[in-house]
Amino acid sequence: MTRRAPPANDPIAAIATAPGRGGVGVVRVSAPDVADFAEGLLGRLPAPRHATYTGFLASDGSVLDEGIALYFAAPHSFTGEAVLELQGHGGPVVLNLILERCRELGARLAEPGEFSRRAFMNGKLDLAQAEAVADLIDAASTEAARSAVRSLSGAFSARVHELVEGLTRLRMLVEATLDFPEEEIDFLKQADAFGRLDALDARLAAVRAQARQGALLREGLTVVLIGQPNVGKSSLLNQLAGFEAAIVTEIAGTTRDTVREAIQIRGVPLHVIDTAGLRETEDAVERLGIARTWAAVEKADVALLLVDAAHGVGAAEAAILARLPAIQRLTVHNKIDAALEAPRAQGDEVWLSARTGAGVDLLREKLLEAAGWQAAGEGAFMARTRHLDALARAAHHVAAARAAAQQLELFAEELRLAQAALAEITGEFTADDLLGEIFGSFCIGK
Repeated sequence: MTRRAPPANDPIAAIATAPGRGGVGVVRVSAPDVADFAEGLLGRLPAPRHATYTGFLASDGSVLDEGIALYFAAPHSFTGEAVLELQGHGGPVVLNLILERCRELGARLAEPGEFSRRAFMNGKLDLAQAEAVADLIDAASTEAARSAVRSLSGAFSARVHELVEGLTRLRMLVEATLDFPEEEIDFLKQADAFGRLDALDARLAAVRAQARQGALLREGLTVVLIGQPNVGKSSLLNQLAGFEAAIVTEIAGTTRDTVREAIQIRGVPLHVIDTAGLRETEDAVERLGIARTWAAVEKADVALLLVDAAHGVGAAEAAILARLPAIQRLTVHNKIDAALEAPRAQGDEVWLSARTGAGVDLLREKLLEAAGWQAAGEGAFMARTRHLDALARAAHHVAAARAAAQQLELFAEELRLAQAALAEITGEFTADDLLGEIFGSFCIGK
């Protein structure tokens, strides 16, 4: 079902601060003109961009609350419309009284993300920047927040615009030669068209790499711990989490259901799932837990197969590996303290002790490696699945353009398709139903 776009010019109002009690709460109004709201709520229109301490008035003139009023004249506001922001006390009752007063004066309740959507529609933000607003609010780590800020400030969009401009110039060059069929290939060689295409391809690959890092910071990695009973899966989860997230006993089959814990490694979120031990059993509850283990494996990005370091990978472990879907896997040789072995990592195997913690840092590095994480420094910007998809399609069309270099009509068409794919990222070419899906996931009041 296609989500209908809300009316574009209706006055809207919402509580912009999080639900619950707080020292300060904010009610925000956005409209083509907020003079009537200011008159009804404050008795006057404050000076633009000046904090005005005043009472917030009910319809009978009584004071609902006292606080700071801020007026932003269009187009110098977040939404590009006139905006009135009322900063009062952060109790839900008083905030709802102010919000109801705004509705009495003609505003409707804003839909989720509608303030950001108006900012996009009015050219204050492009679509990638608008999405970064929500990503900054939802950031689960310092690195994710910094990446979201870079996207919000326009770093991602600037890189995309550079690629679009490069494709546009190259496309113009190619299309300009179509009227001269006898000289077109030589002309393109002289203009270094194919060298320009190679340079664009390299820049596109660099942007894709940075976007993948940002997507990893946003989405994280799902890691499932599997193996036979009593090989230390729960102990390893506790080591990675830094506290006792799972019950650990010497009794095989203690874990009957999946136990999930969110952790971070260098700011990269990992969703670690401890599972029931995999073995043949007549216990109905344990069998249900084993079924859930395999269900968790199907949705995982990485599987950690734990084995006892004393005997390594045997027939039972080989059977588990053979049943794994096509996902990344690491073999973890646990209990090296009992086997009197040293911690080490080799290929896709790690030797460690979940009981003492020896070698667990080696596993953390292997998990980052499996995730494709690189020390991105200041280069990563927040990206979503749709951004990665658009970049992948653009790369596909650039490669197709190179393959069609001797057929200039196809060459130009592939460049156009690459350009269109990139334009989806910033919203220069975006369907209305996609806008509804994107902004519908935002907070109300943002």
